[in-house]
Amino acid sequence: MRRDRVLVVDDELSMRRMLSILLERSGYEVEAVASAEDALARVDDWWPDLVVTDLNMPGMHGIDLLSKVKERAAKEERDVEVVVVTAYGSTRTAVDAMTKGAANYVLKPFNNAELKMVVRRALGRRALEAENRMLKAQLRDQYHFGNLIGSSEPMNRVYELIDRVKDTRINCLVVGESGTGKEVVARAIHFSGSRAEGPFVPINCGAIPEALVESELFGHKKGSFTGAVKDKKGLVASADGGTLFLDEVNSLPLSAQVKLLRAIQDRRFMPVGGTAEVEVDARIIAASNADLEAMVAEGSFRDDLYYRLNVVQIGLPPLRERAADVPSLIRHFVKKFSADYDRGDIQVSPDAIRALQAWHYPGNVRELSNIIERAVALCRDAMVHPTDLPDKLVDGGQKPLLLATEEFPEEGVNLDGMLGQVERRWLVAALEEAHGNKTEAAKKLQMSFRSFRYRLAKFGLDDLVAE
Repeated sequence: MRRDRVLVVDDELSMRRMLSILLERSGYEVEAVASAEDALARVDDWWPDLVVTDLNMPGMHGIDLLSKVKERAAKEERDVEVVVVTAYGSTRTAVDAMTKGAANYVLKPFNNAELKMVVRRALGRRALEAENRMLKAQLRDQYHFGNLIGSSEPMNRVYELIDRVKDTRINCLVVGESGTGKEVVARAIHFSGSRAEGPFVPINCGAIPEALVESELFGHKKGSFTGAVKDKKGLVASADGGTLFLDEVNSLPLSAQVKLLRAIQDRRFMPVGGTAEVEVDARIIAASNADLEAMVAEGSFRDDLYYRLNVVQIGLPPLRERAADVPSLIRHFVKKFSADYDRGDIQVSPDAIRALQAWHYPGNVRELSNIIERAVALCRDAMVHPTDLPDKLVDGGQKPLLLATEEFPEEGVNLDGMLGQVERRWLVAALEEAHGNKTEAAKKLQMSFRSFRYRLAKFGLDDLVAE
């Protein structure tokens, strides 16, 4: 691992030697030059992590060196901290240096322990800032919309909408069944857009007790109710400058809906027990797995709030309607959980892949993720076999499903999903009977090869079996 580099700049030879010895003994890689001009020439091919410079030197002043180093570092996208050393009585100049970007200053004469502490803190702050930038970059990479999995037509429509709204302040409503990835879409909008540097504050509205909803969302003042022993900042205010994600927004009680509507309209709200309004600039992304229009019609959700939230609606398709994305999702989750569980390079057997593709996933992407995590964690070798999958996939997914002749259920029937499940399972069964030969499998199903290929592509089965 490379040692931290320190560039010492001082016109006095004795000071350069003393600082060099002291810093080298502390474990740093040190170079020393006699002027600010020499320092600028040196940083072109030996970028330091820290510059320790005197202020009063012949030629260029230390303040000017500070400004030029910071300017060059910014252009090169580098992090260079600067500590200034000045004679006693020049503290005003030293403070001026700090306003121009210096990490700290040391007054002459100084003791060695003091200087080492200042240097250590300056380099520690640099490392912390670099780590924060790295973590933010990882978040952007993790949730950038390009990393949403799937290339089917329904997902391409989702990507297009994300791309069109990410740099605006427009409110969005993400709708879809449970497990389709509504929060992933909300994070993708935030971290790929102009508000990526601001906070992303997710709130599960259904998980907050009704009596505490207003306090949690908008904060409260000390003494506003029993148990309010101090002021509390609400989650809405915490999203200032960023994005507020309201998951299960359909769970909000009507009293909180009124206050949320006001906050969205006026960009300000009153904390519980407060006397002064709080201004907030937050983009709102709401999500619901319930039919908000039906709730508006029955009076359990305010129509004016619905229209404020539903400026742009992003509908996430259930996994059964984008079965062509299942192979990509399988590969993604296998890679992710192999790394999480330190299992090396885990593969999935063809039989296990067919079982995974034949399932209809009522729990959507979340269910597939859980199934793959379980399989990767439990498989005995570097291969996921059908025995590593839940019994429902092996027993129900490998055998063709015959239509039942039962009484019509009260809750209704998802006919498209049921027929898709039947079709997918018959395709898999025919391929197994034909040992993966597509031509033979098409004959067994009494359909043309072209029609058979179309159905394989529809369910994402075409690239995982032989001709």
